[in-house]
Amino acid sequence: MLPRLYPIVDAGNFSSSQDLLVFARQLISAGATLIQYRNKKGSARQILSDGRNLRLASTKKVRWIMNDRADLCLAAGFDGVHVGQDDLSPEGARTIVKEGKWVGVSSHSIEQATAADATTADYIAIGPIFATHSKEHPDPLVGLEGLTKVRAATRKRLVAIGGITLANCRSVVDAGADSVAVISALLPSPAKTVEDFIRVLM
Repeated sequence: MLPRLYPIVDAGNFSSSQDLLVFARQLISAGATLIQYRNKKGSARQILSDGRNLRLASTKKVRWIMNDRADLCLAAGFDGVHVGQDDLSPEGARTIVKEGKWVGVSSHSIEQATAADATTADYIAIGPIFATHSKEHPDPLVGLEGLTKVRAATRKRLVAIGGITLANCRSVVDAGADSVAVISALLPSPAKTVEDFIRVLM
């Protein structure tokens, strides 16, 4: 089962590893149980250091997912890896992390989602559902209608991402998502916002 809320901690939003760690602790204290760590520009050494500190700062009840790097997922003691369309394939990631750890894969169209459905991925992320500022070059909008079509095309667990806020998250779940991934909406007040999301999504 995926929790309804899937926060993503993007290192690019923080000026230091300490700030990132404080932010993650606030997410956890408010009830987040599945969190992804994303660092698109850091060195392997930095990603591994942050990953190990994040793992140490949380209980085993928190499932940590490493973005892109299956090797660092293992080295940091994470619980799974999330790969994009231009990263290692889900099957390639699976050969590294083995069974017992999650593999998630990003998709941006029904065609990509259908292809992901044929893999051993544990969940498929689909988006952007709404306009987002979390990526420099976002993919074309999928929208709620596109999300509904993807839901009909797969039985895998489905994570919606892109521009999701407290105001629209319920509509995303109603359209077929099992979970909503959130980045920017958490930044101003992480603990309170996690609590608010969990309440709205229950």
